Amino acid sequence: MKKSDIKFTVTLDENNLPEKIDWSATDAGEKSECKSVMIALWDAKENNTLRIDLWTKDMMVDEMKHFFHQNLLSMADTLERATGETEAAKEMRGFAQHFGEKVKLIEKKQSNN
Repeated sequence: MKKSDIKFTVTLDENNLPEKIDWSATDAGEKSECKSVMIALWDAKENNTLRIDLWTKDMMVDEMKHFFHQNLLSMADTLERATGETEAAKEMRGFAQHFGEKVKLIEKKQSNN
């Protein structure tokens, strides 16, 4: 059986705030740095989601808005692939559009009325 390890190394400041986040994957064969990470794990025993959300002090607000917008779109894609719930995924994409408009990442869609 093939295995792959994904490793995150978080450097903290004196107040335990993330200054730097490095990650590596054995399949990728290289290390990289990022400003934010969201990890969601399904705990089958407890029947709930465990989350780890970290971001560095130098991540700008606009970057965080983009990060959330892109995650919403990605979750819609994953939901559709994993469950076949096309309509629910469409609704999620609609919310992502609304979110993007609200935080001024994208232009508001014009209605045809």
